[in-house]
Amino acid sequence: MCDTHSVKTTRGLLLLYSRPKQLCFPPVAGQTLRADFEGGALSSDFGPLLFRGVDRQIGFTKRLATALHDKRHQSYLDHPLHDLLAQRIYQIASGYADGNAANSLRRAPMFKLGVDRLPLEPAHDLARAPTFSRLEHSIDRKDLYRLTRAFVDHFIASYPAPPAAIVLDLDHSDDPTPGQQAFAFYNHHSKNHCYLPLFILEGTSHALVLAYLRPGTRPTGAEHAMILVRLLSSLRHHWPRTHILVRGDSHFATPEVIDVIAHRRWTDFGFGLAGTAVLLRHAAPVMQEARCLHQRRTALAQAHRTRPPASSPLYAEFP
Repeated sequence: MCDTHSVKTTRGLLLLYSRPKQLCFPPVAGQTLRADFEGGALSSDFGPLLFRGVDRQIGFTKRLATALHDKRHQSYLDHPLHDLLAQRIYQIASGYADGNAANSLRRAPMFKLGVDRLPLEPAHDLARAPTFSRLEHSIDRKDLYRLTRAFVDHFIASYPAPPAAIVLDLDHSDDPTPGQQAFAFYNHHSKNHCYLPLFILEGTSHALVLAYLRPGTRPTGAEHAMILVRLLSSLRHHWPRTHILVRGDSHFATPEVIDVIAHRRWTDFGFGLAGTAVLLRHAAPVMQEARCLHQRRTALAQAHRTRPPASSPLYAEFP
């Protein structure tokens, strides 16, 4: 059995002689900022300080604030547009996705420090949920377009020099919508009422290129083509000789999308196709060859007592 007294004594000695190193952060309002466990106002939300540090380096929220047109009267503002965006984004990144959480977090010291405000001053409290509601309802189509361009410009600026090649991965993800919301529809694939935003990521670095909020309906080829035309044009303007590979599932393999990519230099595509009788007939010899190859590779791995391969892909062209 464990001696409780010795455990308490050992723990007390560790606390007595331990000297935890303080964490230092950029100053806020001319005051130094350090983190330790000896202060009076403690908080479990440490994320906003980390997000603030990263944001100061990459300028993400500042770029988004520049893209939006603030329609409010500047003489009556308590919360600048940049502070609102930083507060909302930091709260979402910290796990507080509900906009109503702003009512309880507006006095949280860490979130106030995250937007460069003094943590214990009531006059420096953050915005309430109604402020975010008014902000979100003031966004129009032009603002959304400029925000999308800001995402792309941020992605391009993350490269110090034009890359030799990039991979654009296209994918949709369901965003469930509680209650009745405009343009939210039932999606049979995800089995819920949702929006169906389009995400485009860079396949090798997994960096976000853009996020396009759209209704919960199945997208058309013309919609995808419209987005790709603008995205590829912007990328090609900055990187004229970068090879671009566009990848996606079968619902991206539409004539409109293929026509956009096929007529551009240094641009290729790789789309999955749903199985059809004709396609399966052409692919049957290659599939049989792939099965034999996979069996040989698996047997060889077992003989050498190594991990067997997960797959053995083969590539072929059909007339």
